[in-house]
Amino acid sequence: MTEMTQFRFAGGAQGFNWLPVFVADEFGLFEKHGLKVEYKKLGGVALATRAVLDGDAELAITPPEGALADFVRGGALRIVAANALRLPMSLVAAPGITEPAGLRGKKIGTSSLTEGTAIYTQIMLAEAGLSYPDDYGFELAGIHTTRWQALKDGTIDAAPQPAPWNFLAEREGYNLIGEVAAAIPEVIFTALIGNDAWLRENRGTVDRLLAALSEAHAITNDPARAKEILPIFQRITTPDDADLAGKGLIYMRDLGMWPEGLAITERALDTSIDLMIRAGLLDEADRANALGAFDRSYLAEMAV
Repeated sequence: MTEMTQFRFAGGAQGFNWLPVFVADEFGLFEKHGLKVEYKKLGGVALATRAVLDGDAELAITPPEGALADFVRGGALRIVAANALRLPMSLVAAPGITEPAGLRGKKIGTSSLTEGTAIYTQIMLAEAGLSYPDDYGFELAGIHTTRWQALKDGTIDAAPQPAPWNFLAEREGYNLIGEVAAAIPEVIFTALIGNDAWLRENRGTVDRLLAALSEAHAITNDPARAKEILPIFQRITTPDDADLAGKGLIYMRDLGMWPEGLAITERALDTSIDLMIRAGLLDEADRANALGAFDRSYLAEMAV
């Protein structure tokens, strides 16, 4: 029997964007490539980045902002591949708020103040003439499931919510006042990140992981496999509602959520860096340097 290589895989919610990971698991692709995964679900995207920095996990799937900022500071984090290059989210607002202008003076729930949803929301609302922190505030409300509860509890007034949670909110009387993908068509939503030293020392493990995930992305994106994929997607999104799950799966797949071959396009990388600069999380002078956070050698080797 082939000895399995185990590694710790961190993420915030490990929800909808992790679908190809769970496809790889359930379809036996990790086992096929000699891998055994220990999942570390940490409840926040910044915590997943921190887990890799602190050595509590070898790899993470998480928004890239933490790795980009760390690289610019001379740190060890590297981006290896894409997990998702689209933002399948709507800005969901309380029933009394029907347009972005109605968020003036309100609280918006996010999972981080420096990564992911906070940045996307600032860009969206800037197009509506609202600026942070003058016109609205952020509330750390956790991942999409806890943001939904906070919306229902009234502790926040709006939140960016992924499909199918956006469709659930709409069905229950909340308003979808903006589509994130309309404002930001292509961006690194989540990436595979690791510590440079570990990545180099465990190149074979990384190569096998990329091969497994690439196969999983292809399966996930195949409309002919949708009936096989849907139960997995339903379990990690809306376990009690197959109709909502099906709607969300089609929405994400057709949007181009999961890139073939885990590829990171130049446009997506440039957009991620640009959004950080616009949000004040990166200096303009560091734009070119930040590109180096993406170590292209891993995907290049897989393509050979």
